[in-house]
Amino acid sequence: MSRHTQHPVRSVDEHRRAVVDALRDLGARVETVLLGDALGRVLAEDLVAPLSLQPFDNSQMDGFAIRAADSRAARGDDGLASFVVVAPVPAGRVPGPLGAGEAAPVMTGAPLPTGADAVVPVEEALPGGFPEPGSLLRLPVGQPAGRFVRRAGEDVAEGDTALVAGRRLTPARIGLAAALGRAELPVRARPRAVVYTTGDEVVAPGAERGPAQIFDANAAILGAQLAEAGVEVAGAHLVSDDPGAFAARLAEDADGRPDLFVSSGGVSEGAYEVVRQVLEPHGEFVHVAMQPGGPQGLALVHGVPFVCLPGNPVSTLVSFEMFLRPALTEVVGSPAPRARRTGPLAEPVRPLPGRTQVRRAVWDGATVRTAGGPGSHLLAAAARANALALVPPGEAELPAGTPVELLLLD
Repeated sequence: MSRHTQHPVRSVDEHRRAVVDALRDLGARVETVLLGDALGRVLAEDLVAPLSLQPFDNSQMDGFAIRAADSRAARGDDGLASFVVVAPVPAGRVPGPLGAGEAAPVMTGAPLPTGADAVVPVEEALPGGFPEPGSLLRLPVGQPAGRFVRRAGEDVAEGDTALVAGRRLTPARIGLAAALGRAELPVRARPRAVVYTTGDEVVAPGAERGPAQIFDANAAILGAQLAEAGVEVAGAHLVSDDPGAFAARLAEDADGRPDLFVSSGGVSEGAYEVVRQVLEPHGEFVHVAMQPGGPQGLALVHGVPFVCLPGNPVSTLVSFEMFLRPALTEVVGSPAPRARRTGPLAEPVRPLPGRTQVRRAVWDGATVRTAGGPGSHLLAAAARANALALVPPGEAELPAGTPVELLLLD
C-alpha cells in the first residue's frame, strides 16, 4: 500500500485554491494609517477625489501669461507681438484679471490670471528676464491657446475615483493621496499569525541540543516568510508531540484572537503526527502531487483558519511559497506576487511521474541551474537558490536547454 493512500491526492492548483478559500475572510479588518506608514499596504476603500487636480489652471513653466489671441492680432514686422508687462504672479498668490495686450510674469505652478490662456517661456521674450511692470515686452506671434498651461481637472476631476480599493500603495499612489489632501488612508489590517513548530526531536536555536535532536529552523523560516509577506507574527511556539499539550496551547493562543494559525510538521502519517491528531476532526489532511511538500493540511479551529505545512525545512519553505504566499496575495492584496520567468535548464533534470517537482535553482538571467538535489532536508542548497524551478510531472529525463517555469525569490 502507498503511504499516501490514506489521504486524498490533490493537484498543486487545487490545493492553492483550497488555501485561498480557507483564508477568504482574512482581508476584512480595516485600520487607518498615516501616509508615512502606508507604503506597501493595501487600500481598503476607494479614494474619491475631494478636489480636482490640478485644482486651478496654472503655469507649466516660468514665463508670461497672455491671451493667445493677442499674439495673433498684433503682428510686428519682426515676427514679434508687443505686450505691456503687468504685476508678476508668484506661486501661491491669486492674480487679478488680465487685460487685452497685457503679459503677466508667471512662475511655475502659479495660477493663471483670469483671461489668460497661454504661457510663453521667459527664454522666448525680448528683452530677456522679467521686466518691471509697465515695460514693453516682445513675444513671438501666433501663440496657441493652451500652450504650457496645466488645466484644472486635467489629471483627476473632483468626484472621480482616484485610487481603487485593493491596490497596494506605492510611492506614486501615496503621493496622489497627499495631493488630494489626505493625511491618512484606510488600509487592510495586517493579518496576525501564530506559528507552531513541532517535534520532540527539535530544540530552539541557542538551547542545549541532545544527541538525537536538531535545531528548529522552521520557526525562523516561517517567521521571515510571514514578515516578508506583511503578516505580523503574534506568537511562535515549539510544541512537543503531546496532543493534549498542543490542544491546550492552541486554546490559549486563540484567546488572543489571531487571524491565522500556521504550523510546520506533524501532518504526515507517522505515529506522532501531533498536528494531524489534534486538527483532523476540524479540517482535512491531503497529499498534494508535489515534491517536496506533499503532506498538507487545512483546518478551522476556534474560528481561526489553520494552515498546516510539512516539517522538513525545505518542504516548509516551498509549501509557503507555493500555497500560503499566493493565497495571502489574492485574499489580502499583499504581498506582491513573485515574478515569474521561463528559462532553459543548464543540465538534465529527471522529473517525477505524477508529481510536480519544485527544485531550488539559481537563475543568472540566461540559464537555470539546480541548487543541490531534490531532498527536502537540503537547507544549505536552498539558501544558495534565488528561484524555484517548477518541473512538471513526467517519465522522461528533461535534457539541458528544456525551458522550465521559474518563481523568482529575490
